[in-house]
Amino acid sequence: MDHPSEFTDIPAGKIAAIVTYLEMRAAPEAGRDTAPLPGELRRVDEPDLDWYLDVYRHIGTDLLWFSRLSIPRIQLLSTFSDPDYTVYALNCDGRDEALLELDFRNKGECELAFFGVSPEFVGRGVGRALMDKAIQLAWAEPIDRFWVHTCTLDHPRALAFYMRSGFTAYRRELEVADDPRLTGVLPREAAPQIPIIE
Repeated sequence: MDHPSEFTDIPAGKIAAIVTYLEMRAAPEAGRDTAPLPGELRRVDEPDLDWYLDVYRHIGTDLLWFSRLSIPRIQLLSTFSDPDYTVYALNCDGRDEALLELDFRNKGECELAFFGVSPEFVGRGVGRALMDKAIQLAWAEPIDRFWVHTCTLDHPRALAFYMRSGFTAYRRELEVADDPRLTGVLPREAAPQIPIIE
């Protein structure tokens, strides 16, 4: 039986995104080609929040990243102080241009909690090299599952990128949130490709 399409009205002042969850249930085969990193990837233990949020904004403002900007700093500090949560930064020519965060707090699995490359480095192979490293780091630990979620506010090629990297989609949901440009979390000119509806 055919079901009619359903539309949900999104109130003014809100943004909506379709979130797709993906997982990888086994490590890729050994010996596959991996891309070299174009800079120095370093683990940042208990990162300074001002540094972290500066890099986060640099990478994510054009994509309307706001979750880390909307939570209390004490919550971020608590996350970053957990030994099972790791933050990596990729430094290219003296500036941190990418973030990679791996969350091992749930036994037997790893979440790719944040993964992003600055706009200046998108399309230059940096994401591929960083993903190769993320997969290597995740499966170096005793896990049975590596997972990530992405949404329609992310880079338009993000979902296909994760699938090409070996992740398989298993769940989808709709997320509705206050537009961070109207709450003051992000500047009004952020992400002009997503119109503000007041």
